[in-house]
Amino acid sequence: MAKRNSGRRGKTRKRRSGSEVPAQAAAPATQAPTAAPKSKRIPARERRAAAPDPGAYRAPGSFGERPQPPWHPWPLSEILIFIGAIGTLVGFARKEQGHALLIAGLAAVMLGTLDFTIREHLSGYRAHTAMLASLPTALWHGAAALGLFAVGAPRVTWVLVPVAIDIPLFWFLFRTLRARFQDARRERIFQAGRR
Repeated sequence: MAKRNSGRRGKTRKRRSGSEVPAQAAAPATQAPTAAPKSKRIPARERRAAAPDPGAYRAPGSFGERPQPPWHPWPLSEILIFIGAIGTLVGFARKEQGHALLIAGLAAVMLGTLDFTIREHLSGYRAHTAMLASLPTALWHGAAALGLFAVGAPRVTWVLVPVAIDIPLFWFLFRTLRARFQDARRERIFQAGRR
């Protein structure tokens, strides 16, 4: 039987010690990884303005700091919403005797919500376009329906006639409020870039 030749005749296999490691194999372990090329450096002042506080809550769609009300140290809007919610629950629990309290509670919640919603929208902090456009539209619809009811119009017209004006009114308000928000947002971004 013929002996197979592996092509390593005359060479003995030796174990290499740690000192005999080739230079190519040792180089990557000792060299530090190369850093990616640095892009344009942003001043620390702009980074602080753009980066939110990691522990703070960030509302979706918001930019920058929430606008403060004129009565800033006191949370009057939040207190109004809280009291209105309690009044709404108590009025609902009293059933027949609680109608006035229910309406007052709902009005307080609505006023407190509108306070910070309008402030956030007009300052460019966060958009509330659909809600702010739908509120006057709903008020118009209710007033028109009550007026038609008072003059004795047929029941179908209480809904259909106001809707003919609801749609263009909502569209006009939505477009106007959206344009106002976009102007305020651009101004807010410009002011943040100047800091």
